[in-house]
Amino acid sequence: MTDPAADAVSRRPNRLLGVLKGIALIRESTVGMIGMGLVGFWVVMAILAPVLAPYDQLAQFASATYAKPLTAAPDGGTFWLGADPLGRDILSRILYGAQRVMIYAPLATLCAYAVGIAMGLAAGYKRGWIDDVLSRISDIILSFPILVLYVVIIFRFGASGVNIVLAVTFASGPGIMRIVRGLVLDLRNRDYVAAAQTRGESAWYIMFVEILPNARGPLIVDACLRLGYTIITIGVLGFLGLGLPPPHADWGGMINEARGMALYAPHMTLFPCIAICSLVLGFNLLADGLREISLKD
Repeated sequence: MTDPAADAVSRRPNRLLGVLKGIALIRESTVGMIGMGLVGFWVVMAILAPVLAPYDQLAQFASATYAKPLTAAPDGGTFWLGADPLGRDILSRILYGAQRVMIYAPLATLCAYAVGIAMGLAAGYKRGWIDDVLSRISDIILSFPILVLYVVIIFRFGASGVNIVLAVTFASGPGIMRIVRGLVLDLRNRDYVAAAQTRGESAWYIMFVEILPNARGPLIVDACLRLGYTIITIGVLGFLGLGLPPPHADWGGMINEARGMALYAPHMTLFPCIAICSLVLGFNLLADGLREISLKD
C-alpha cells in the first residue's frame, strides 16, 4: 500500500517552481501578455512618476487654465495633455494619480482577501455552527448594493485612503469568503488532507498549508478581476467626492473637477477616463489569460 504521508509530500507543490512556471506560461497567452503589458506600464509609470512628470502635481499656472493638449507652458515647457481648471498639468497629475491607485487598490484587495480567506477556510473546513454563522453574516452584507454600501461607509467615517481600504475589505470580504468556502468543501476530502490529519497536524496547518495552496489557481484569477473592480470603485468614489482626499491627484477626482467642462474641454475628463479604463482592462485581460492557461492544464 502507498504511504499516505509520503504521497502527501510528493503532491505538495514546490511554490518557487510554481511561480516561475506561471510566469513562463503567461507567455503562451496573447491576451494575458497584453494584460500584463498594460498593468506593467502603469506600475512603471507609478514608480517613475517623480522622474517622468513634467511638473509637480500641485503646481498651478494661472495663465494655463483649461489649456489644451500640446499647449506651451509659461515656463517654456509643454502641457502634453493640457491643463485642468486650476492650471495644473494633467499628465503630471495622471502619473502621480497612478501612484495612489497602485497603492490603495492592491492594499484594499489584499486586506479583503486576508479576511475572506480566513473566513472561507474556517467555514469550509470546520463546518457546523461556524459555517452557519459566517455564511449568514456574508449573506447579510452581500444583500446590500455594493456601491451604496461603499458610499454609506465612506460618508459615515470620512474620505481617506484608510477608510477606502476598510470599506473595500468589509464589502468584498464576504464574496471572497464564499469562493474560498466552495473550494475548501471540495478539497477537504482529498488524500493529502487525510494524510495530514493522520499525522496529527493542526486544523490551521491543514487549512493554510495543505488546502489553501491547492486552491490558489481560481483565487489568483479572481484577485485580478477584483483588483479591476476596486480600481473602478476608487474612481467612482473619487468622482462622487468620497475618494482619496485632495489636493493630491486622484483619477476619479480629476474627472469630477472637470465634469462641468466636458463639452468645452473634453481632454480634462478624457485622459483620466482612459487611464482608469486601460488599467482595469489590463487586469481583466490578465485574468482571462490566467484562466486560459489553467484550462490548458
